[in-house]
Amino acid sequence: MSGPSQPKTLDEDWSDERVKTFLALTSLDGINPDYHVLIKAYQYMVAPDFARFVEFFIAEQRDINAKDDNGKTILDFVSQHGSSVAYADSLKAAGAEVSA
Repeated sequence: MSGPSQPKTLDEDWSDERVKTFLALTSLDGINPDYHVLIKAYQYMVAPDFARFVEFFIAEQRDINAKDDNGKTILDFVSQHGSSVAYADSLKAAGAEVSA
């Protein structure tokens, strides 16, 4: 898969409350909960909303370097997509790293 399964809607106004709802998402398939909410936020938010989400995520002292079942971080995933530079920049500013 080369990116999100559905295109992001560019003309929606996402309030802080709506952005924060992603912090409460739960994983039903055993994926690391921090990785799960990061990937869902990336898939559904435009870059400026994602940047706000990352700030809320960090404020809750969640793990920006959480890994999936294959040992990959969200930055590993986002970095695969050439048009996701703004997303990667937000993650890097928050201390995200690629896996070793």
